[in-house]
Amino acid sequence: MASCSKPSEWREIIRNEALRIGFDACGFARVEEVDVDMRDSYRQWLASGKQAQMGYLDNYVELRDNPALLYPGARTMICVALNYYPVRFQSGESPRFAYYAYGWDYHDVMRDKLRQLAVFVSSYSGDTGRVCCDTAPVRERYWAVRAGLGFIGKNAQLIIPGKGSFFFLGELITSLDLPPDSPVVARCGDCSRCMDSCPTGALYAPGSVDARLCISCQTIENKGDIAPFVADRMGDRVYGCDTCQQCCPWNKSARPSVHHEFAPSEEFLALDASRFETMTPDDFNRIFRHSAVKRAKYAGLKRNFEIWKKNRKSPIE
Repeated sequence: MASCSKPSEWREIIRNEALRIGFDACGFARVEEVDVDMRDSYRQWLASGKQAQMGYLDNYVELRDNPALLYPGARTMICVALNYYPVRFQSGESPRFAYYAYGWDYHDVMRDKLRQLAVFVSSYSGDTGRVCCDTAPVRERYWAVRAGLGFIGKNAQLIIPGKGSFFFLGELITSLDLPPDSPVVARCGDCSRCMDSCPTGALYAPGSVDARLCISCQTIENKGDIAPFVADRMGDRVYGCDTCQQCCPWNKSARPSVHHEFAPSEEFLALDASRFETMTPDDFNRIFRHSAVKRAKYAGLKRNFEIWKKNRKSPIE
């Protein structure tokens, strides 16, 4: 800080440090209340029950509306993105996992890198700030847009121009007052491939998801029986769904992640039908001990596999 006197200089030094730590993008937004349209639409979405089993989304709505309530004295939201696009893929016949679940749990990886960034930022702000990585009531995609990382596509994913949407998002809320980056304007145009390709019609409007129909939500968050309409359309998926990203033209720019933590293990890639059939709780705990797949639990993953077997016998046309 001694050699820098301008906040704009501090911002670029912090951005460069974020990239050095390993983040693939970094941007800055001014902490303020979320705009009224976003606040109203979120409440309407909750009131209609589209959050499905994700009841935690009803909690701390006021904090979601204003990060300053989450971290008193907050002035700047530092937003970062971490590429997880796989370097290797499952074989075509294997029960399918979403790409984000191929490697280690992103919460652990993101948290570690954000804490490194927080220590660096503390030399400028005098405090380490508040680290958030899908573990606090923060509207991650909204703030990523405000920080200039990308735009929210019709598939409700943050799309980084020239890089695609296969990114984890994280935030560092700080009292340091830094100039914000310019928000990115949405650039889907007339394309609606994601909405047209969604197996269940969960993308009911541009940028809007009904989690009751979303295969990703239902295979992970639903601890009970999956509705037949959704189950019949799960196809070869047993954890999550990447359809709305795989068909997106912006992901032609996706490049394999250089983060070794997200590379799939040989045991994971070997998970074919026969290994699924004989998987024990101990096998599950060993294979997924560092993975986000733990969220579905052994019983949930085996339930999804039973649906996979049924769909293989009588696929939906």
